[in-house]
Amino acid sequence: MGETPRLVATDIDGTLLRDDRTLSPRTAQALARIAARGTPVVLVTGRPIRWLKMVYDQLSGPLPAICANGAVVYDPVNDEVLRADPLAPELLAEVARRLRAEVPGISFAVEIIDSRQMRHEAHYPLRWDADANAIRAVETPEELLAAPAVKLLARAGEQDPDAFVELVGTALQGLAEATHSSYSGLVEISAAGVTKAAGLAWYCNRLGVDAGDVLAFGDMPNDVPMLAWAGRAVAVANAHPAVLKVAHEVTVANSEDGVAAYLEKIFDVG
Repeated sequence: MGETPRLVATDIDGTLLRDDRTLSPRTAQALARIAARGTPVVLVTGRPIRWLKMVYDQLSGPLPAICANGAVVYDPVNDEVLRADPLAPELLAEVARRLRAEVPGISFAVEIIDSRQMRHEAHYPLRWDADANAIRAVETPEELLAAPAVKLLARAGEQDPDAFVELVGTALQGLAEATHSSYSGLVEISAAGVTKAAGLAWYCNRLGVDAGDVLAFGDMPNDVPMLAWAGRAVAVANAHPAVLKVAHEVTVANSEDGVAAYLEKIFDVG
């Protein structure tokens, strides 16, 4: 990569945001100044579309987003989904069948309608998504798997996240992608070939930007494909060991505005 990247891609939670899910004024200003100079800034996240508003409310202007770990490419200015790569109902059914056979007590939720809505089994534990209008418990497993889903979520009580995602990934090998972005024992499942790297690559190709000209930031295993793909990969200091292993460089932690600190240096926008 040359001295100045042609596009900046950043994860949100644990990377861009502080631990309390707020965006510092320093970080918001750095992103705004870079975008104003004409360098595209893209959010690349496991979050669904419906969770982006709380981030956009803290930015000077909405940024394009690769959502649901690469399954959805979203234009917030026009509220338009540019691309979606869902799991088809028949594929969801096979994934669920394999995992129910492999993991006793597993429960599922799905992100549907391009991640604008969530459906979940009654015993699936909800964490912090409180939008009652976008979430509904289903009455039967068949209902849960009836519509295409951009992401299938799986929990099975308290699990070591790395061990659990390895178990799920082995069971689904060749059928779907499994990853995680938290330490709560949640596994996130996408269609085969759907990763943050694939979604970002599609968006960059649309803009005529090569992988070698992309600067990417991340902190968790779901960021690894994107960081491996980008010309310059930067981990925040609080990153998962798998991310630290693939990163070209490490900036300070998210709680210390690590993304802003690195961008200020590269783009001279401090």
